[in-house]
Amino acid sequence: MPTHPKTVNRPETLHSLQTRFAAHIRDPENHAAPADVEDRRMEIYRQLFFNNINEFLASNFPVLRQLYDDGAWQQLARDFYTEHRCQTPLFPELPKEFLRYLQDQRQDRPGDPAFLLELAHYEWVELALSMDEHELDDIEANSKGDLMAEVPVLSPLAWLLSYRYPVHRIRPGFEPESPPDQATHILVYRNRSDQVKFMLLNDVSYLLVNLLQENQGLTGLELLSEIAGKINHPDPSVVIDNGKTLLQDLCSKDILLGTRPA
Repeated sequence: MPTHPKTVNRPETLHSLQTRFAAHIRDPENHAAPADVEDRRMEIYRQLFFNNINEFLASNFPVLRQLYDDGAWQQLARDFYTEHRCQTPLFPELPKEFLRYLQDQRQDRPGDPAFLLELAHYEWVELALSMDEHELDDIEANSKGDLMAEVPVLSPLAWLLSYRYPVHRIRPGFEPESPPDQATHILVYRNRSDQVKFMLLNDVSYLLVNLLQENQGLTGLELLSEIAGKINHPDPSVVIDNGKTLLQDLCSKDILLGTRPA
């Protein structure tokens, strides 16, 4: 009587092994290791994978790392490693995935500062802007144009940010428990030398950059006149004179790339 060889679905077997292996590496306390793999070898993988994640997060969020002791930081990294499902296999995108975890999953937990998400975002911005693929030389703008008579062109590598907490000042020894009355406005930009820099803004300069982002064709003079009206300044010429100086400063920093015709 003929016999038939036992059919083995090898792709499913391999997939099952990979799934159990990954689940254990990610969360060894709640997922057993594959039975046919020596624990000594599994420990190498457990340490290797987690240490890579831990060290990469620490290097990209250095201030945040300093605010946690070793045990609390490792727990934060472990929580992210265990709970979050990354949407990309690219390692440079890991900090963005960490932000997604803080924003969408972690919520408030004991030991986390109230400014956790904002500080993490502030630290992530530098990496994100350094990786932005915009090339300033591709933007059409007259670098010698008249900023007051023509339309100022804002760099796509200038990001306007507002935080409830003064994230630029947070460090060990300065960890505010509640936000101040005034928001913190920061302009982060990458210049033509590919240097990422930060610029603290007051309410008026923030308003100007915000209008520059939304500008549909107003000249520099028209933008500054609009600001003078918005803040109800008694002497609009003061706003215009100071604003002209600010526009020139923004241009010297490659935040403004020049002008286009009105």
